[in-house]
Amino acid sequence: MTDFLQLVIAGTATGGCYALAALGFTLLWQASGTINFALGEMVMLPAFMMLFFMSVLGLPLPLAFLATLALSLLVMGYGFKRVVVDPLIRHDVITLVIATLGLSIGVRQAVKGVASAQVFTFPSVFSDTLLTIGGVRVSAGDIGTVVVACTIVLALQAFLNRTVTGRAMQAVAQNRDAATVLGIKVERMVLYAFLINAALAAVSALLITPVYLAKFDMGDTLGLKAFYAAIIGGFNNSRGALLGGVLVGVLENLVGTYISPGYKEGVALVLFMVVIVFRPQGLLGTVEERKV
Repeated sequence: MTDFLQLVIAGTATGGCYALAALGFTLLWQASGTINFALGEMVMLPAFMMLFFMSVLGLPLPLAFLATLALSLLVMGYGFKRVVVDPLIRHDVITLVIATLGLSIGVRQAVKGVASAQVFTFPSVFSDTLLTIGGVRVSAGDIGTVVVACTIVLALQAFLNRTVTGRAMQAVAQNRDAATVLGIKVERMVLYAFLINAALAAVSALLITPVYLAKFDMGDTLGLKAFYAAIIGGFNNSRGALLGGVLVGVLENLVGTYISPGYKEGVALVLFMVVIVFRPQGLLGTVEERKV
């Protein structure tokens, strides 16, 4: 039982990392009605930014993160919206999806060309201390990751549902024309969504990279699992991203230990297929009509 609980806790921490990335999908869909399949690469880029600031400029991790956060807001928030999304979203969502898929490949190859295919270690923001709780040994990093992920997901859910700005962002996603008539600053609300998404990507990189390691293709698997987690939990529910991510992380650990490590990578896909067949809106999602 002790080993089982340790696997569940470690899987929950990994799932929390997936959840933060999945939150990027749900946020952009809820607040701007767009989908970004370059999300995995947008988590990978801040990881290499932080490595650059630490190894080349000699900044400590906290300062490197703050510098990366500012750069992420500028490039992956404001820049991505203005250069990629604005020119394409006026056509349709499919055009944007295809563009972000192409962007993900381009960014991946560009990072490979600059940083090579080498794998880089990344320091953890949490200590390596092992804690014993009820006979179960868990790392401070696992606990810290779970706490941060849960706090961010719940805070964002509260922001979207209980603040005027959050509700305005969702109204824009539902119907831009009606939102404009109501006096909502549509472009500003959409920009907020992309800025928050960029900040989430930077935080995700800080928590995920110590486990995944910094490599040019780390966003490939991460982006796919985050997308599965978002669908599993419910694409229109921020808490669903947390549930989907945790389910994937825990089941991966259990299957890899008790069945076979070879089946571990297929867990997210199988769970996704089961949910999409029996509950297409996701475990916590609701059926809704959306103008696209």
